[in-house]
Amino acid sequence: MAKPRVTLKQVAASAGVSYQTVSKVINKQIQVSKETEERIWETVHKLGYRTNYTARSLRSQRSHTLGYSWLPAAPDQANPILDQFLQSMFQAAEQRGYYLLSFPYHTSRTDHLAAYTELIDTGRVDGFVLSSVEYDDPRARLLLEKNFPFVGFGRSNPELNFPWIDIDGGHGIQLAVEHLLEQGHQRIAALAWPTSSRVGNNRMTGYEKALQHAGIIPHPAWIQRGEGCFAFGYQATLKLLDLPREIRPTAVVALNDTMAIGSIWAAKERGLIVGRDLAITGFDDTPMIQYMDPPLTSVRQPTWQVGQQIIALLLDYIEQGQLSQPNEILIEPSLIVRGSSTGQKLKII
Repeated sequence: MAKPRVTLKQVAASAGVSYQTVSKVINKQIQVSKETEERIWETVHKLGYRTNYTARSLRSQRSHTLGYSWLPAAPDQANPILDQFLQSMFQAAEQRGYYLLSFPYHTSRTDHLAAYTELIDTGRVDGFVLSSVEYDDPRARLLLEKNFPFVGFGRSNPELNFPWIDIDGGHGIQLAVEHLLEQGHQRIAALAWPTSSRVGNNRMTGYEKALQHAGIIPHPAWIQRGEGCFAFGYQATLKLLDLPREIRPTAVVALNDTMAIGSIWAAKERGLIVGRDLAITGFDDTPMIQYMDPPLTSVRQPTWQVGQQIIALLLDYIEQGQLSQPNEILIEPSLIVRGSSTGQKLKII
């Protein structure tokens, strides 16, 4: 026979406190003395008490679960930035007594919104975190129509009014271009995403702003657009190096590290010394790029900070029914200068 479930009242009686106090301590809704809290948790573990989440959900009308979806990458492309973001959100949610339910978002499917509708209608989540937010994002429109709590990791159209946290990618790329200008470069190319990319367009504003301030009009051939992968970075850089000498770039700014790595390979294939003959910068400051030859200069995103803040913002929204802080937060990145743009050692801007 199954062992009878230990109740809150049994825990309370053994710990010498009220069952309301036990409930609030377990659910992190009250602060008690250190001695009392330790006694309650010791009793919980000794008796083997387990929270009845079904009953708790019925009482609170909450699942204590948050939904998060992302655009899956190719099977052969690791995403350490996503891993760090997920770990940060998992930790922040756990500290507030919530779980994170993650699932892929397939834009190629006609029913790509079905998962959101099902999770809402079945009461399985209390809110969502959206990433890879784009123009006219259908997920944002759906959740706004349903008046369902969510926070975006990224902005969308100005008329789509929802809480978001974003990295100021334009400022990050501006830092990279200004750094290259300080090194004496005047012909600076950009490896960019298609103009349909909201994130790409945000980042390219920094490229345009930095060159404009320097009085430089970029040659159309300097801006190469395509998929943000190694192969595109490699092929686009070969095209840039084939330009006539008078317009050939001496520096390349890539909108992500993967394209920058492809660019480094192309430069080396042509016999160039990266950092001296061709300066290259990336974006994301992906782990391991510091061990490349040469180490890659890159824009670092405070990914862990974003994960913590985005969960705090969403849970305030859910639990208080309103936002207790600004609902549009733009965070500045930093530039980590390494040998790929100077031939010198690490420097942080």
